[in-house]
Amino acid sequence: MGQGEADSPPAAEKKGAEEEEDDFGYRLFPDRNKKPQSFLVRSLFTFHNKCQLMLRLTLETNPYARLLLEALKQSGCTVFNDRHFSCENCDGCVGGGFDAATSQIVLCQNNIRQQSHMNRVVTHELIHAFDHCRAHVDWFKNVKHLACSEIRAANLSGDCTLMNEIARFKFGLKGHHQTCVRDRAIRSILAVRKVSKETAEKAVDEVFDACFNDLEPFGRIPHSKADAKRAYRDFQNRDRYTANL
Repeated sequence: MGQGEADSPPAAEKKGAEEEEDDFGYRLFPDRNKKPQSFLVRSLFTFHNKCQLMLRLTLETNPYARLLLEALKQSGCTVFNDRHFSCENCDGCVGGGFDAATSQIVLCQNNIRQQSHMNRVVTHELIHAFDHCRAHVDWFKNVKHLACSEIRAANLSGDCTLMNEIARFKFGLKGHHQTCVRDRAIRSILAVRKVSKETAEKAVDEVFDACFNDLEPFGRIPHSKADAKRAYRDFQNRDRYTANL
């Protein structure tokens, strides 16, 4: 998993498989290995209903998400609501994840309670999906690749806006945005990979400048919804200009 059914194997093999999956963060998303519930059961489950409604609102109205959906479509990776999003119960510490093995975004229905949180999680994970679409990202074996996408997600998703940082009781002036991006990228790596903090920090530091300055598809750091709207408009105009060449 990035912040990411066969018959049961023999006990020894099953233990080894679980440990391997654990290294990739699947322990945080226990519903990934369960059989899907019936439509009726899911419809009666309040968390699932609310998650689906908030997701739909995000995809239809949030400028961050709308820009990313268009960018993915233009890159040949059209996103379909029922195929590429899944509302599931997760570990208490995560809001969502990108499952590179299935190209599916997991939304933690038991942890996402507010629309603003849904907006951020969907945007964050769509950035991972965009990176997965446009580049040969080795999510599972190359921690630098994971670090780069986490830097971009923290930088471009609104995770590090002033209001979000104030809500976390974190304050700073010069360079605080970069500090927030670095810290959140490291936290995301540690959440989904069994690596030391030193390894995560080293990976982030080694790719930070290049990945922080990679602003695609936004073309700018959208510090607010107004910035995201301008980026979305510029993206549409850029596409129209290219189409007329």
